Amino acid sequence: MGDSLLKIQQEVIGCTRCPRLVKYRCKIAQQKRWAYRDWQYWGKPVPGFGDAQAQLLVLGLAPAAHGGNRTGRVFTGDSSGDLLFATLYRTGFANQPQSVSLDDGLRLRGAYITASVRCAPPANKPLPAEYRNCREYLERELDLLGNVKVVVALGKVAFDTYLSILQKRGQIASRSRFRFGHGAVTKFPPPLPALIASYHPSRQNTQTGRLTQSMLLAVFRQAKACL
Repeated sequence: MGDSLLKIQQEVIGCTRCPRLVKYRCKIAQQKRWAYRDWQYWGKPVPGFGDAQAQLLVLGLAPAAHGGNRTGRVFTGDSSGDLLFATLYRTGFANQPQSVSLDDGLRLRGAYITASVRCAPPANKPLPAEYRNCREYLERELDLLGNVKVVVALGKVAFDTYLSILQKRGQIASRSRFRFGHGAVTKFPPPLPALIASYHPSRQNTQTGRLTQSMLLAVFRQAKACL
């Protein structure tokens, strides 16, 4: 049987490749945060989701401990997702501006969202080996999402993760000439998608003013223009 996005999603959910991450996500799911004490935490790796015919791929870092690790959907149930989905809605890539749970009715239009690492990591910092363990899933998603014309990398980690795949495949010689900068657009020879860099919509970035709503909106408007 051939590969499929559903098959990848199922494999991700059952993955136990990284003992440190397994231990941490399970611990968080048991301890919970007081505000979510009535929730049954997901507590498993979080798969990518969205439109199988997507022209836009959004790549993040990893699920949040009390966001995706709680809800079972990446960027769902945390402040990063609040900003991201409001922006996707305003640019026509989502049918609603909020993402709070798996059964909230959210649908992506022409977009697919995934992450560099699929388990919530301690201090939001995966180890190099954990990135490597997870990269296969992203590579397979890239192979199946054949209509993607633009990749938006949310944060330098996602930016570097995507470039590392291109380098491994011999599609770029080196990552050194590619500089991360908010709003920077890199266009590769066809059929490779364009790559747009963005600061991650984390609370740290938004509360310090490093990333504003208008700045993130500009990135996704640029992505739409590229399509």
